[in-house]
Amino acid sequence: MSFTFALAGKGGTGKTTTAALAVRVLGELGARAVLAVDADPNATLHEALGVQVERSVGEITEQMLASAEAGPGGMPAGIAKDAWLEYNIQRYVVEANGFDLLSMGRPEGAGCYCYANNLVRGCIDSLSRGYDFVVMDNEAGLEHLSRRTTRDVSALLIVSDPSVRGIRTAQRLDALASELKIGIGARYLVIDRSETPLDPVLREAAKATGLELLGVIPTDEAIARADLEGGSVFGLPERSPALVAVRDMITRAVPTLQSAPARFAQTPTRRQT
Repeated sequence: MSFTFALAGKGGTGKTTTAALAVRVLGELGARAVLAVDADPNATLHEALGVQVERSVGEITEQMLASAEAGPGGMPAGIAKDAWLEYNIQRYVVEANGFDLLSMGRPEGAGCYCYANNLVRGCIDSLSRGYDFVVMDNEAGLEHLSRRTTRDVSALLIVSDPSVRGIRTAQRLDALASELKIGIGARYLVIDRSETPLDPVLREAAKATGLELLGVIPTDEAIARADLEGGSVFGLPERSPALVAVRDMITRAVPTLQSAPARFAQTPTRRQT
């Protein structure tokens, strides 16, 4: 059974970079089968990971619906919609060195997408079973998680900027998470781009949320430089402060990685099917 990280937070908190760093860290700790899912309509996770996306799930779904509306001849003969969708989703998973990436794409257009969302849910759930770890980068709101997966989230990381207002927003996202129709295990607060040690006022605000503070990611000039130059997190130096902080957070969230990372080394580089 895979361990699923879901990341959330308002725009500009560094959530996507944190998700990309988590993917790199998991690979370095020995997890060979990692699926990154870009569930933010403003899809930029592929840039942070240094890969290209050919097609998104949203585009595939729209093609399926358009083909169905076209009537006979629109869909391939003799294949059910769910099988056609699953085939195409697997076809357009980006396979990289140490991880795979699936981009969910833009929001749905006009019309009812309930049936299509149910099909997508089943396909994503089936796909993710072949991985040790899944890292999902989400938009600020979390309602779409229940439309995209029925599987439990092992750890929800709510990312905030170093401000009292941002931390209170994280608290509201935590309350929203409680309303989802999926199971969420551990919930953590992550404060990004902060001076260390954390300001006492921010520490008190974090404590008031009731969330465990998983870690503080310091401001990192190497990340700012990579962003300016269009680089990925894989180009960061080994002792990058942000990378070190995320490595510490991941091993805290998944103690088995710290105590026995070698147990993941026997899994294949590509997903199991």
